[in-house]
Amino acid sequence: MSPLDWIRSLVERLNPSGDVGERVVKSVIWLVGQNVLGRVFQLSMLVILARLIGPHELGIVGIGLLGLSAMRKFTKIGLNAALIQKIEEDVNSHLNTTWVMEIARGLLIGLVLFLAAPMLANTVFNEPDAMWPIRAIGLSPVILAFQNPGVVYFQKNLDFHKQFVYKVVGDASHFVVSVSWALVSPDAWSFVAGFLAADVLRFFISYLINDYRPWPAFDLEVAKELVNYGKWMTGSSILYFLYSEGDDAFVGWFLNPTMLAFYQYTYRFSNMPATEISGVVESVMFPTFSKLQGKQERLRNAFRKTLRVTALLSFPSAVGIAVVAPTFMLAFFGEEWMVAVPAMQVLAIYGLFRALSRTFSPVWKAIGRPDYITKLSALRVLLMAILIYPLTVRYGITGTAMAVTVLYFFPMMPLDILITARELDMKPTVILYEFLFPSIASLFMGVGVWYVQTQLPFGSMFNFVILVGAGIVLYTIAVIILEAQFDWDIRRNLSGIVKNLSPDPAE
Repeated sequence: MSPLDWIRSLVERLNPSGDVGERVVKSVIWLVGQNVLGRVFQLSMLVILARLIGPHELGIVGIGLLGLSAMRKFTKIGLNAALIQKIEEDVNSHLNTTWVMEIARGLLIGLVLFLAAPMLANTVFNEPDAMWPIRAIGLSPVILAFQNPGVVYFQKNLDFHKQFVYKVVGDASHFVVSVSWALVSPDAWSFVAGFLAADVLRFFISYLINDYRPWPAFDLEVAKELVNYGKWMTGSSILYFLYSEGDDAFVGWFLNPTMLAFYQYTYRFSNMPATEISGVVESVMFPTFSKLQGKQERLRNAFRKTLRVTALLSFPSAVGIAVVAPTFMLAFFGEEWMVAVPAMQVLAIYGLFRALSRTFSPVWKAIGRPDYITKLSALRVLLMAILIYPLTVRYGITGTAMAVTVLYFFPMMPLDILITARELDMKPTVILYEFLFPSIASLFMGVGVWYVQTQLPFGSMFNFVILVGAGIVLYTIAVIILEAQFDWDIRRNLSGIVKNLSPDPAE
């Protein structure tokens, strides 16, 4: 079989088919591919823009994105989550109502941002140059509000090959437009132009790859049904903004846009693996767990396998980023950005907790208890409000990073574990056991990478590549040893994934 035939056969095998387990594996592969390519475009763009336009202009962009994120979170009513959670495969009867509600929400967000831009720019963040970028970024929800509501099937039916096209093409256009603009005019508008270009392209793609055609119709009973499920999602969405981006807003307000850029960039790069891992877990496992409602044993086993693989990937990512942060920052961003290294190291640990925690929430949503997310989010917001000011005053953006990380270690992670163990009728120690071997292997890897780093000239891109390679090798060796000596069972999990992906030699 030629390489081209092998690739064609693999793509055919990755199209949604088979039982739930096989569809999950295929969905994970599409999502990983989507996230890897998307992050390559996004992070490459951010590195280039950091060099071309500098942290101050990126801080202006950050202010606009904060305003958009706040409005999206405060108006989110969980419509797609409600449709995904429904056991029925066909939800076409709900899509027109969903479309109308999303259009109303998008127009509301755009209008509010347009009117509030002067206050946000001049009063809240003391940055007048941010006013028009805020207004321009406010066009994004208006554009996407009119996209095909049938995109919900990408996730509901695990049709992630279609979502792959939808996301990656948009990310590629964002990269091309933003970098091209920055080469001609290095300012904040380069990011904004690419951001809006991606949304326009995704709007057209949504109609090209899904055959549903919406019509402006509204069913009050359908709306009530969707909102009744999504009401807890609204509360958790608001609280999610407060605890996940409230730190950004605080830094931009209390310090300045430049510090905001430092903080946001260290957050993005330190949390990149956690974001991708947890994003895949949440996107695939929520609809999968929903299909296992009422099948406690199967749900429990699916959760443990998911947590095991998540821990396998999250622990080394966090430890590795914390160790190589100085080399990474100097190599890719330059001396000006070195002030952000300590914050990046702290946020790498936060990324670990974040990835693990997002393994629990799909279980809660699938069993009809999204209220857990809201209630725990409220506790996180309260604790962060107590910690963030004194720590930021004393340690700057590193203190801000400490505030969001410490409260995850205690009490949020223990609460996540206790609640999930109770709902799945399992002991908390069973969940904790899944963290044991990845943490040991990651500690071994971290010490080895740190030693290699001390032996290399500091700060080159080539040395960064060497450190990443050394980390992969050391972690792999540690995993093989632990798997051979103890009953980790990770090999069987990974073998199951490979088996579902490998083309049949006979084909």
